[in-house]
Amino acid sequence: MKKGNSHNNSETFLAKWLDGELTDKALENLVSKEDYAAYLKLRSGLRVNEQLNASVDGSFAEIQKRIINKTNKVRPLYLNWAIGIAASIIVLFGVFTFLNNNEVIVETGYGESRTIVLLDGSEVILNAKSVISYDENNWENDRKLFLEGEAYFKVAKGKTFIVETDFGSVSVLGTQFNVNATEDFFDVICYEGKVGVKTLESDRILLANDAVRYVGGKSIEVAQGSDKIPTWIHGESTFKSVPLRYVIKALENQYQVSFDASAINDSEIFTGSFPNDSLNIALKTVFQTLNITYNEKEKRNIKLRYKE
Repeated sequence: MKKGNSHNNSETFLAKWLDGELTDKALENLVSKEDYAAYLKLRSGLRVNEQLNASVDGSFAEIQKRIINKTNKVRPLYLNWAIGIAASIIVLFGVFTFLNNNEVIVETGYGESRTIVLLDGSEVILNAKSVISYDENNWENDRKLFLEGEAYFKVAKGKTFIVETDFGSVSVLGTQFNVNATEDFFDVICYEGKVGVKTLESDRILLANDAVRYVGGKSIEVAQGSDKIPTWIHGESTFKSVPLRYVIKALENQYQVSFDASAINDSEIFTGSFPNDSLNIALKTVFQTLNITYNEKEKRNIKLRYKE
């Protein structure tokens, strides 16, 4: 049972999770619901702290107070991840106004997809390396969530449903659509119903099979599609006239690899697909058609260059 885990075991699970040895789903099955929610907030705090560049001096004791047993006896922390957690605690104390107890955060790991059923019955399918967050207590009055990465939405009818991203927002009443908000790439495809897409530059309405795309803040024309749902849900990532750098990013998210693309033109346009369950086939599918060779120069770090 989750609740039977000792704090010593919880520390071990947390250390492995932060080092990438455990997926979010695996950690959720190993610790209590309360601990899992706390760990997600710790990681979110760490990310904000990287931007703030705050000092961790004097805060290490606070994290020790957080990870203790019921008798308040402090257990030693593993050196390789303790400083990172201490940093996130600084952020939690400093900016807890937006990481409040009502916020729900769901995140996927490399190569992982996950289905989430929201309080109103709406469904969200998260693609690899994506995050959603929303206010659980206020959901009935304000159906709004924030997305980083890619997700497919099946929205139950009701009040306006809003997906906020760093690039713009998508609003609907009841429909099915896909949103990809990765780096400076913002792509919205409507599969059913009607979708409103609002950015700083424009405000558009999409009907079924319509799509809109922004790359680097600039609107890009996208051909209408005929798919019923996104192909990535069934294990195949598909791209239509997408700059290669975003295809490379999708490969990294699915297979937990990194690419050195310094020797190629990563703005080259790619149209095609790759499977999400075979790295070798995926590499061949993407790069051989573009006359690009790929060599693993060190573990899971792949060098790309053009064939001579």
